Amino acid sequence: MRETDETEDQEGVRECPECESDNLVKDSDRGELICEDCGLVVEEEQIDPGPEWRAFNHQERQEKSRVGAPTTQTMHDKGLTTTIDWKDKDAYGRSISSKKRSQMHRLRKWQERIRTKDAGERNLQFALSEIDRMASALGVPRSVREVASVIYRRALKEDLIRGRSIEGVATSALYAACRKEGIPRSLEEISEVSRVERKEIGRTYRYISQELGLEMRPVDPKKYVPRFCSELELSEEVQTKANEIIEKTAEEGLLSGKSPTGYAAAAIYAASLLCNEKKTQREVADVAQVTEVTIRNRYQEQIEAMGIHG
Repeated sequence: MRETDETEDQEGVRECPECESDNLVKDSDRGELICEDCGLVVEEEQIDPGPEWRAFNHQERQEKSRVGAPTTQTMHDKGLTTTIDWKDKDAYGRSISSKKRSQMHRLRKWQERIRTKDAGERNLQFALSEIDRMASALGVPRSVREVASVIYRRALKEDLIRGRSIEGVATSALYAACRKEGIPRSLEEISEVSRVERKEIGRTYRYISQELGLEMRPVDPKKYVPRFCSELELSEEVQTKANEIIEKTAEEGLLSGKSPTGYAAAAIYAASLLCNEKKTQREVADVAQVTEVTIRNRYQEQIEAMGIHG
C-alpha cells in the first residue's frame, strides 16, 4: 500500500537528497520512504506505528483492540483514570471470597477519594456532573456537553467563578453551549432543570460570554419550530407554514427586540389556524413556556405584516 507522505519534519518539507524532489511516497509494506521521481530509497526500516495484530473485520478489531474510551472534557480527569469494577468476581467470572470482597470495597472507596487531589478538582468534578445531569434532563446531544465542559474549564482558568456559585456558572456554560451548537433551549427550560434561578443564570451567562469573548449570534426562532410542533403533535404542513411566517415577518423587521420563543410560538399558532389544525393559545403557550398575552401580541403583529385579517 502506497500513500503520499505529507509529513513535515522540524526543518520543513522533506526532500530527496539526490534530485531535491519533494514527491516522496511511503511504502507501508516494506517500511521505506521512496522518491517517486528518481527511485532513491530515502529511508528504510521505518517504525510502523500501527498495531502488531491483524484484523479483517470490525468485530475482530473491537475484540483485539486494547485501548480504552477516547478522552473527554466532560470528566474532571478527562477519562484518564482507573475504575475498579463493582462486580465481586475474578477474571474467570467466579465469585471471590468474603475477605477479598471487603478488600475490594476498601480499594474502591480509596480509588474514589484519590481521583480528586484537592478542593479545586472536587469542585470541577461537581460542576461537570451538574452539566451532565442537566444535559440529560434537557435531552441534548453529547457534543453540547463537551462544549459546555470546555466553556466551564475556560471560565475556571480565567478565575471567573470566584464570587459566583458553581451551579450558576455550570448552568450558564450549558446555556451558552446550546446556543453555540444551534440547539437552543430557553432560559425557562434551563432554569427548570437547574438549581439556580432564571435571573442568576441570565446574569452569569452575560458575564462569562463577555469575559470569554463568546461570539453569540441572536437565536433564530425557526430553531424552536420543529420541537414545539412535535410536542403539539402538529403536521409538517404547519411547521413549513410557521417557518414561512417567521421568514416573511422577520424581513420586515418585526423580530428585532422580541423573544425568539414567543415569536416562534405565535407563528405556530397562526400556522395552525391557517392549516385548520387549531390549537388554543393556552396549549401553545404551555409548550413554549411563554404567556398567552405574548402570543396574542406577536400573533397580531405577524398577521398584520402578512396582510391576513384574522
